[in-house]
Amino acid sequence: MTETHHQPMDDVELGPGSPSSTIESRGRRVNRQHVPVLATLTLLALMYGLGVVNYEGFSDIQVVLNIFVDNAFLLVVAVGMTFVILTGGIDLSVGAVVALTTTLAATLLHAGWPAGVVLPLMLILGTTLGLSMGAIIHYFRIEPFIATLAGMFLARGLALLINRNSIPIDNGFWVTIAQQRLRFDRGVFISTSVIIALVVVLIAAAVLIWTRFGRCVYAIGGNADSALLMGLPVARTRIAVYGISGFCASLGGVLYSFYTLSGYSLHGNGLELDAIAAVVIGGVLLAGGSGYLFGTVLGVLVLGLIQTILNFQGTLSSWWTRIVVGVLLFAFIVLQRVVTGKRAVTGTR
Repeated sequence: MTETHHQPMDDVELGPGSPSSTIESRGRRVNRQHVPVLATLTLLALMYGLGVVNYEGFSDIQVVLNIFVDNAFLLVVAVGMTFVILTGGIDLSVGAVVALTTTLAATLLHAGWPAGVVLPLMLILGTTLGLSMGAIIHYFRIEPFIATLAGMFLARGLALLINRNSIPIDNGFWVTIAQQRLRFDRGVFISTSVIIALVVVLIAAAVLIWTRFGRCVYAIGGNADSALLMGLPVARTRIAVYGISGFCASLGGVLYSFYTLSGYSLHGNGLELDAIAAVVIGGVLLAGGSGYLFGTVLGVLVLGLIQTILNFQGTLSSWWTRIVVGVLLFAFIVLQRVVTGKRAVTGTR
């Protein structure tokens, strides 16, 4: 019995901050885990350097801050996606949840509902949908791709059923939050949405690094069967990460409605792919069990910087963003395979 429990523990990665990773820090495995994040950081620095050299005004600090302002909602959605992918899952519903959140919020606000009721209601809606998908995935053993695809169709369909047209938001609270700025100097500012997004990142990072729940997330991604043999709450954790993803998607929808001051059933179209791309480019393994939230932040910055460079260039189509992101995804997927190749072999012994 002792031997049966010992072997799975060797195969499970409990993530950064865990006793396992502390022991491994003297070897090459932890260094290998850092390679994708370092590659993303290097890429980000290289892209920014090229922008500064080639475009006048690119070095303005507000250019960097605008990347956060324009992508605060994506950062929040990507945080939730990070939890899901760390467990080896995927969530295709987040873009549709953003659309449903903005559409329903705009409709209710237009009908005279108070913002103090609409805001928590939207967060509860996204969280409930996420928890439901997580329960279906775990208890009915449905592939996450299929379950969340159904969730995507459901959320997008509900948004279209509520209203097919763009709905402007003129609620006083919404407008105030949307227009509020934290100013550091003349012409240097960030929006309230950026502050909210950074708070979400800090809380999520603390959860992954310093809590038992975070260690369970990494363990399930490393080897769910071994995690179960170790007595970890696999069912509760797996359902919870989809609830977190749903919460982050609905919060991202709220931030998107602050950004556009509108609700529209086609908002967030393709956002799930942007979130997945940011997480993967940030160095989180698609197979789960390895990655850092800091890498996800870098991934979002890379996507935002690509769009910023194209805007400064001015002569290239916005579709070049997709082309460049596609190339980067291929590169980072190959890099992940190279980095984890030896571990995959040794894990079969």
